[in-house]
Amino acid sequence: MARKRAQNRGWFRRHAPAWLSALAVFLAAAIVFGVLFIRRDTVEYYLDHKFTVEDPEFFPSAHALADPLPIPGNKIELLHNGKMIFPAMLEAIKGARETVNFEAFLFHSGQVATEFRDALAERARAGVRVRVLVDGIGSGLSLDKADVERLKEAGCAFAFYHPIASWRIDRVNRRTHRRVLVVDGRVGFTGGVGFSDEWLGDADAPDHWREVHVRLEGPIVGKLQAAFQEHWFKEVGETLSGSGEFPELPSAGKLRAQVIASHSFSTAPLSLVQAVAFSAAQKSIYITNAYCAPSSSQTRSLVAAVKRGVDVRVLLPGKHNDQPATKAAGRTAYGELLKGGVQIYEYEPTMLHTKTIVVDGIFSVLGSSNFDARSAQINEELDITVYDKALGREMQEVFARDLRRSRHYTLEDFEQRSLWERFVEWVMLPFHSQI
Repeated sequence: MARKRAQNRGWFRRHAPAWLSALAVFLAAAIVFGVLFIRRDTVEYYLDHKFTVEDPEFFPSAHALADPLPIPGNKIELLHNGKMIFPAMLEAIKGARETVNFEAFLFHSGQVATEFRDALAERARAGVRVRVLVDGIGSGLSLDKADVERLKEAGCAFAFYHPIASWRIDRVNRRTHRRVLVVDGRVGFTGGVGFSDEWLGDADAPDHWREVHVRLEGPIVGKLQAAFQEHWFKEVGETLSGSGEFPELPSAGKLRAQVIASHSFSTAPLSLVQAVAFSAAQKSIYITNAYCAPSSSQTRSLVAAVKRGVDVRVLLPGKHNDQPATKAAGRTAYGELLKGGVQIYEYEPTMLHTKTIVVDGIFSVLGSSNFDARSAQINEELDITVYDKALGREMQEVFARDLRRSRHYTLEDFEQRSLWERFVEWVMLPFHSQI
């Protein structure tokens, strides 16, 4: 018997390294597959110019993968930079009477997170039902455990969306990139802001980022609440109900709007919205985005719009850029865009994190989505569309103000880029969908 045990131990010593190596290879392959290959199907839309933004068929055609009907009766206020965004959101939280539902991609410990932590905790101690959902990767590594415990001790329900510590490798790369705050089911906020100290100030210094967020009232808030519930139920298994969550929402204004939410394993509806808007444009397409790596069909659509006489301008980050790899991946499209007449500008004062589109001064899109493959294929995003000339004019004015603080990036700039920039562009090509 002792000899047999010794033989078994000898066999294990001889073969264990091979088995462990095989297991390591399997796990590595599973991780690579989960990160690089589990994503949504995408459609390369390229549509002919058959109708305009002002035609009645435009809105339902653009929103055919979401909700084809605009929701009337909304009030929407544009909020600029942390100086406006954070006080407005904190005021709404502090005025909550029944519920606060908060979802964020970036919630990093620091001054901003402390202010929101304390406001959320105070409302929970006062008996308000407070739910906090933050992304497992976007927030998990930079949110101190002490801040999480403070929220829980105060009575807040807290969860990470797709936590890092999970055996579900297929979920690790699928992040919630949404930004949602709904108070008492009546007031909502969404846009591109992160709850981190980079967003402090008024875009008045290199470390104070440029951002646009919105405050919403009216029936559209119910759609925002439903989007929060979708993710909350996935992680916690709790549904929202009652007047504190879904109250009657009378008209609060004159704006017609819609929520565009992307979901796992379904075609992202925003890609169709963009394609229809680009093909319908007659006068102007103004795009502002922090991370721009357009697909071939998006590039073709923008160039085709220029050929129809449309003024197409794209405003991007300049030297202040927190994701240079993403810029390198997107720069491969610059040549075709510039040769096709699309004008590109780079924002100079600080990091530009805004994500907006305005077409013909009528149709506006803003929210969390980047103009890249990751937002279209992987992340779970949330944007709003607004069909209104008054807001469209305001959006155009915002774009014009930002343009005045930007540098015109020309075809000559592109052609004279350094060998290092060209090399990085080539290296990033296989990772185009991930950045």
